[in-house]
Amino acid sequence: MSTLTIELPESLMKSIEALAMAEGYTVSQFLASAAGEKLAVLRTMDYLRGEATAGRREDFEKYLAAVPDVPPADDDRIE
Repeated sequence: MSTLTIELPESLMKSIEALAMAEGYTVSQFLASAAGEKLAVLRTMDYLRGEATAGRREDFEKYLAAVPDVPPADDDRIE
């Protein structure tokens, strides 16, 4: 493990402490988890951008055309 010292506004620190306690985590566990989640989001976005750049509109149109044009099932509706 590595140690990192950061400066946070007091109000943010109090909110983090309260949420970490409510969730049963230490502040360190909470912040490590939050950093890991943010890293995963950024890496996923980079991956998806790369996939989008490599994709071809023609392929998308071909696969989209194969989807049946029918209304959604009754249990798959947003109301």
